[in-house]
Amino acid sequence: MKDRTLLMIPGPIEFDPAVLQALGAPTTSHVSPDFSEQFGRALERMREVWQAPSGQPFVLAGSGTLAMDCAGANLVEPGDRVLVLSTGVFGDRFEDLLSRYGAQVDLLRAPVGETVDFEQVDAVLRQTRYKLMTATHVDTSTAVRVDARRFGALGREHGVITVLDGVCSVAGEEVHQEDWGLDVVLTASQKAVGVPPGLALLVVSHQALSVWGGRRTKVANYYVDWAKWLPVMVSYEKGTPGYFGTPAVNLIAALDVSLGQILEEGMERRFARHRRFGAACRAAIRALGLGQVPTSDAHAANTLSAPRYPGGVKGEDLLAKIREAGAILAGGLHPDIRAEYFRIGHMGGTKPGDLLAAVGAIEAGLKACGHPLETGSGLAAAQSVLFG
Repeated sequence: MKDRTLLMIPGPIEFDPAVLQALGAPTTSHVSPDFSEQFGRALERMREVWQAPSGQPFVLAGSGTLAMDCAGANLVEPGDRVLVLSTGVFGDRFEDLLSRYGAQVDLLRAPVGETVDFEQVDAVLRQTRYKLMTATHVDTSTAVRVDARRFGALGREHGVITVLDGVCSVAGEEVHQEDWGLDVVLTASQKAVGVPPGLALLVVSHQALSVWGGRRTKVANYYVDWAKWLPVMVSYEKGTPGYFGTPAVNLIAALDVSLGQILEEGMERRFARHRRFGAACRAAIRALGLGQVPTSDAHAANTLSAPRYPGGVKGEDLLAKIREAGAILAGGLHPDIRAEYFRIGHMGGTKPGDLLAAVGAIEAGLKACGHPLETGSGLAAAQSVLFG
């Protein structure tokens, strides 16, 4: 019998047993031949998952915010003009982060629930010369998705380095880094990549590395300096260990396994599966009479959903009842609407049964809180999309 409640938050997610087995294996030396082979293979597999055959992968011990910091610290110097596109908490975080490295940051913040207006972005880029532009592909605080292809195209058109925060998208939402002209795509291990928390992951274009190589000043953050880590990544990919700081040996072994599983599924099939799961969850939300934070399905994420609480139902009461019914969901995160919505993660290795169990738990929680609904309506709507 399963002795834990189904975890359906937008990260950490439920992890595959083979990934956990790799994580729990006896720790080997970071200079052993076996680990060198695992690390090198994981770096090669990152290129395939990111779809960036000529990109340079980086794997650092840390969180998604460290991946953001790594991109910002290496690519920004004092006085650089940067344009930040924000659809939630994590877009705003980039403004704070880059400002600390001396960037002059202009922030284009979409109204809560709406996506980036790229006509406005284009107009701004025509008026001002920027070195760097950032966007959050899926903001975990709002479940709003940005058009990453358009983002990359505008960067190319205007000669701006692009940094895509893919923490809640990589290996779930469609990303073709190289074809779409995205210079840096970053993520964290604990979301759609399917590895427990602890790894910051980036793939960097030759163009971005060239900009970094032409810096006038030293990178202000010692730990994330690419000058320290690039030789390490190159060495491991050649099958020989490199050293700057001790790598997260067990997590990297788990990463190698998970990336192999992702590639075995196939990227296009994986993208399609996430689109189907996102549509199924949103269909269930509508059938249960709930609204959602994204103002349109067209820019709603496929890796998580953000339903609004119905009138008369307190968030803490509903989440507690849903947990009693068998699923752990996340509360709101965006400060402007924190008490108005909750979040459901459906990414990575999520199975149809997991999503249906979560929808069933939501139905049970809503009924326990007195919300009127037709029993099974959410499940029927989700099943129609999943299997119809």
